[in-house]
Amino acid sequence: MERDQNPPPGGQDLSGARGATLTARFLCELAMLAALAFWGYVVGEGPWAWLLGVGAPALAAVVWGTFVAPKARIPVSAPVRVQIELVLYAVAAVGLGSAGQPVAAVVLAAAGLVTSLLNDVQERRAGPDVRRR
Repeated sequence: MERDQNPPPGGQDLSGARGATLTARFLCELAMLAALAFWGYVVGEGPWAWLLGVGAPALAAVVWGTFVAPKARIPVSAPVRVQIELVLYAVAAVGLGSAGQPVAAVVLAAAGLVTSLLNDVQERRAGPDVRRR
């Protein structure tokens, strides 16, 4: 595909800002899961540390896959999707803060907020077929 052509309907040009946003977004998702695992392991004791350390990120991954992912099992409107994303990032950030990592909590919260909102703006500009693959 030449640089001057638009991507095909439903396709994405992953170069430039869109590619950077999706990369940062994926890294934020991984950081959110790691933060929830860290929180669970730090606040729990004995078997609870393992249960929370594995269960919290697993629950977040199920919610993300069900409502937020591009191929979500239950697609929701963009505003609802962004709200779910922000709640998950907020929970992870609060978890990091309560586990004694306030700087990491602020960084995760800010990065999650920025990437979620930037992704939403870029999807709206690209049109309704951008999430279908």
